[in-house]
Amino acid sequence: MKHASVSEVRDEINSALEQVIAGWQGPRVLVDAMRYSLMAGGKRFRPILVVSASQVVGGGGIDPVPAACAVEMVHTYSLIHDDLPAMDDDDYRRGKPTCHLVFGECLAVLSGDALLTDAFTLIVRSYSSRPELASSLVRELSTAAGSSGMVAGQVLDTDPGAREAEGADLERVHHLKTGALLRACVRMGALIGGASERDVARMDRYGMLLGLAFQVVDDCLDATGDLATLGKDPGSDREAGKVTYVDIMGVDGARDYARSLIDDALDELKDYGERAVALRWLARRVVERTC
Repeated sequence: MKHASVSEVRDEINSALEQVIAGWQGPRVLVDAMRYSLMAGGKRFRPILVVSASQVVGGGGIDPVPAACAVEMVHTYSLIHDDLPAMDDDDYRRGKPTCHLVFGECLAVLSGDALLTDAFTLIVRSYSSRPELASSLVRELSTAAGSSGMVAGQVLDTDPGAREAEGADLERVHHLKTGALLRACVRMGALIGGASERDVARMDRYGMLLGLAFQVVDDCLDATGDLATLGKDPGSDREAGKVTYVDIMGVDGARDYARSLIDDALDELKDYGERAVALRWLARRVVERTC
């Protein structure tokens, strides 16, 4: 894949996702629910990270788009489940009614399960000619999504007792809940691009810092935004009694902290020159975003 602009990569990912959906063989109502959430909009931030990280380390001649689509499927599964009444109990996502409001809680759970499972099938099928790479990509994504990554972060975020028992501070929760998948995105892209261990380590640190900054800004937006701007219910963290970076630092302090994290993330890209244009843009977009 040639170097492309962020908008071109987004268009390619959306087209590839449509092709993935066309191959689904499940019951129509299940496919409809999966498609509803997967194609409900969104910036495709995570899959673009996969493609951009691959480009930064040289490309390697292997197409990163299937892995990028798999990441978006896992991300969408997590949103469907996060929105459920048993979790964050949100009514809107990306400006539309959440999956469980449209299709019911049972089908929402199952559509999330299917997206998660099918993501790994997509990776294995797409990179079958390179089994070692396929294995590495599955390991990266499953680790980020599982009991030591996103799921762990969600447990600590929604269960104050678990957080207290684990002695987990806010930063650790967000490294798991948000940062784990973002780190996996850039690590997967780097592996597809044929990165050295040094490159993977740099991408890992970039992703870690980006993930934490992303969540800090999310806390600010949750405190200051509205439904029309955010595309989801604002103030849900406050209503749930969750401690956020805004509670600890105030809005201005939290935004300053996010900017410092992004500055550190950009430092990890300083040796990559023009190849890192997209990753630099994505990092700056984190602190500039309003939704």
